[in-house]
Parts: sequence; C-alpha cells; structure tokens
Amino acid sequence: MELFAVVIPVLMLGVLLALGRYEEMLLPAEEPAEKGATRPAPPLAPPLTRATSPSSPAPAGTPAPSP
Repeated sequence: MELFAVVIPVLMLGVLLALGRYEEMLLPAEEPAEKGATRPAPPLAPPLTRATSPSSPAPAGTPAPSP
C-alpha cells in the first residue's frame, strides 16, 4: 500500500506532462510578432451612466413615495 502512495502521484505527474506535450503537438504555434508590432487595444467599454436620474419619472407600477 505504501508503494501505491509513491507510485500513483508519480504516474499522474507523468500523464500530466505527456498531455502537455501532446497539446503542444496538436495546437499550432503562435507566429512571432513582427518587430515593433503591438497587441491590438481592447475594445472600449461604454461610458457609465446612471440608471435613473432624480428628475426622471418613476416607472409605471411603482407606488408613490410616502410623505
């Protein structure tokens, strides 16, 4: 039983490393970037706006505020 406690993790590590090598073979390698080329800028997020302003009317079905 003690042998399994040593062998199983070593075998799992070997399988993990083998799968990593297999993945490198299957997936195409990224082409190196040209000299001076930069990554494209991420898309800009829309400007933040308030959902409702204090002067806007309340949505339909909303009870009036209590005095």
